[in-house]
Amino acid sequence: MASGSRTVIYAALAGNLLIAITKFIAAAFTGSAAMMAEGIHSTVDTGNQGLLLYGMKRAKQPADARFPFGYGKEVYFWSFMVAVLIFAVGAGISIYEGVSRLLHPHPVESPLINYVVLGLAMLFEGAAWFVAAWQFNRVRGKWGPFEAVRRGKDPGAFLVLFEDSAAMLGLIVAFAALLAGQLTGIPQFDGLASICIGLILAVTAVWLAIETKGLLIGEAANQHVVRDIRALVARDPAVERVNEVLTMHVGPEFILVNISVRFAPGLSGEQIQAAMQGMDRAIKAECEHVERVFIEAEREADGRTEAGADGATGDAAKPTDPATR
Repeated sequence: MASGSRTVIYAALAGNLLIAITKFIAAAFTGSAAMMAEGIHSTVDTGNQGLLLYGMKRAKQPADARFPFGYGKEVYFWSFMVAVLIFAVGAGISIYEGVSRLLHPHPVESPLINYVVLGLAMLFEGAAWFVAAWQFNRVRGKWGPFEAVRRGKDPGAFLVLFEDSAAMLGLIVAFAALLAGQLTGIPQFDGLASICIGLILAVTAVWLAIETKGLLIGEAANQHVVRDIRALVARDPAVERVNEVLTMHVGPEFILVNISVRFAPGLSGEQIQAAMQGMDRAIKAECEHVERVFIEAEREADGRTEAGADGATGDAAKPTDPATR
């Protein structure tokens, strides 16, 4: 999934860079506010793809003493920053340009240049959108598009698709405004188009921010993963009852699991330790992306401590992973 996301981002970065250059050239020749807004939009998108690639590179750093669970959340942080930039820079400047053009309208010069540039932009953007849509459909499986975005843990899988979809919609708005202004002679259509493009970017940015916020602050694994973990632990003969199963995505491909278990009475410390090690291996083998497992034994009704995988309770308490303490 990470490799596919990186391919999508590279494709989008190359396409947006070419589009931004052609749009700014067209805006300089024609004086179109809508084309200037589109150029800004493509420039912001290019920078966003650079930030995503930087975040993916940072996320691959190994765990250390300061970040014992690794740097996986760097991807979520930079994805959130992308949403902020789209809103603050892309939407803000586009709306400002549109309002300015409404207050001081003037006709667009050489509209043919704009038509050519918009056509090329639709071609480049459409190619990038197709790659992003193909990757998104490949990873979402049986989920619907909105459900896949809500449940997805890899921002790169849907963020670029959001950006490209907003870009295609913006190009359609710019084309419609250019045509309307040329047919009616009303220059204000150009300013209105710039404002509409800014609003499209603002809505996209807010949606992206909402989707990445949960991942950034510590979103749980999907419910089917939690159910699978609970079922694996419950079927172990040493387990009397499974209490809590707490999960958190530390990165798109890193799930942290903390399980509270009551073991069957009468088990020795060695038997409990062997059961915990077996559950650890089974969970990591059968549940994709689970990297760290903590198993915590609950106290019995009489207050005696059975054992704890976190090393905090009972003489038999030992971590299931050498680093889990």
